[in-house]
Amino acid sequence: MTEEVSTEKSENWIRRLYQWTLRWAEKRNAQWALGGLSFIESSFFPIPPDPLLMALCFSQPKKWFRFALICTLTSVLGGVLGYYIGFAFWETIGKPIVDFYHGQEIFDKVQHWYDEYGFLGILLAAITPIPYKVFTIASGVFQFSLPMLIAASLVGRGFRFFLVAGIIRFFGPRIRPYLEKYLEVATVVMAVIGILGFLALKWLK
Repeated sequence: MTEEVSTEKSENWIRRLYQWTLRWAEKRNAQWALGGLSFIESSFFPIPPDPLLMALCFSQPKKWFRFALICTLTSVLGGVLGYYIGFAFWETIGKPIVDFYHGQEIFDKVQHWYDEYGFLGILLAAITPIPYKVFTIASGVFQFSLPMLIAASLVGRGFRFFLVAGIIRFFGPRIRPYLEKYLEVATVVMAVIGILGFLALKWLK
């Protein structure tokens, strides 16, 4: 009995927020919620839009492309907001956000990755579960190229969201338990494959 109680208590506010996002899929304005969640997640909100995107794609699979596009475009806009926070409000807003996510170690590496890999460094951050908001804020602090950030966000976030929505569209609800359980692992693997592909193209030139 004690073990069961401790398990329930271990479901922290992050878990409850995930359940909250899933409930939005049942509402008429779910697409607005998807866009809003994707927007704020790129700059400060802790919960990614993937659970809501998945729920909407499972309930309306024929609209998978539309849902993925909404996620991509609003995420890019949110990344621009994160950039502006880092550029203009680092001390008052940006630093508390980075500290909240314990992202200082990542933040300290961002400039090196940008100097070393440029577009590919930002692209990797856009695809993987690494807190993308830390990258967008850091991009503003270090005054990286905003057009490069937008371009990498379009490719990287688009890859991530279209991958999730496309898998659901073409493989159906039978893969739902596996996708929800191993989504982050699969995303990282696909990110590595994507980056290796870009590097291979670079080496061939």
